[in-house]
Amino acid sequence: MRICSLVPGATEVVAALDLTDQLVAVSHECDYPESVRHVPTVVESVIDQHTLSSDVIDRSVKQLVSAGQRLYRLNEQRLIEARPDVILTQDLCHVCAVTPDQLTQAMTTLPSAPRLVTLNPTSLEDMLLDIERIAQAVRAADRGQRLLRSLRGRLDRVSAATRSTRPRVVCLEWLDPLYIAGHWVPEMVALAGGEDVLGRNDQPSREATWQEVTNANPDILLIMPCGYSVQRTLDELSRLQHTSPPWSSQLARWPETYVLDANAYFSRPGPRLVDGVELLATILHPRPSHHLNPAQAVRLTTSALSVESRA
Repeated sequence: MRICSLVPGATEVVAALDLTDQLVAVSHECDYPESVRHVPTVVESVIDQHTLSSDVIDRSVKQLVSAGQRLYRLNEQRLIEARPDVILTQDLCHVCAVTPDQLTQAMTTLPSAPRLVTLNPTSLEDMLLDIERIAQAVRAADRGQRLLRSLRGRLDRVSAATRSTRPRVVCLEWLDPLYIAGHWVPEMVALAGGEDVLGRNDQPSREATWQEVTNANPDILLIMPCGYSVQRTLDELSRLQHTSPPWSSQLARWPETYVLDANAYFSRPGPRLVDGVELLATILHPRPSHHLNPAQAVRLTTSALSVESRA
């Protein structure tokens, strides 16, 4: 089976099924686990998302979309050379990855028509069902069922350990402008024992204002910019200190503010969303003996946006 995955979350599913050796092509964002990094990439971003600030990325995306231009380039020659039997793609977010319509022309030039599996998850349950769909498409249904049982078991254990007190939570998916996280994130917060007071289950993220965040009166503020690591978010927050008013004055209202690795645990609809639920449970209901891994999450101190790596 020759598998082409154009979605990072789907690539992680393939790896979790122990089928990395069958991957023949991936997207430029497919960087986990380490074993997939040698696979040829057939997609590249038009925007340099790794070096630009969040406000510049936002403006660039909106300009390209309004002009009817593509956000990603598909290397058709590499796709032809890969000769995939199955292509995993998505139709959920046109800002996140190549969409099926971009594949139409390239697929007509392939020696034989591959099976196209289009994913469109908007919830945690959708992600789990997509694991089953992917496993069936790559002829690994039994492995898929074992993976599903493991993930559902972990979610059940988190839910069973949830305390009756549920802190009010706001999740920020973008920094400049502010966006409230949507889709599966409110569901993840609920499973971890919190109440997402601004997020909407199964709905896209949406632009918001600081006044809306203030009016929501959260107990805990979670900062998880889409696709960002903890360090990249901290770098961006340092830049935002030079805005008017600086972010530290906004964040001073919430002594419990955390920066999380969204790229690993929240942005990608794949198995690591379950890791994200477990991480949220640790933050929302900390145990005295537990310390956060600073690569996964850090607590912000509002003076000068310094960080401490304990809950």
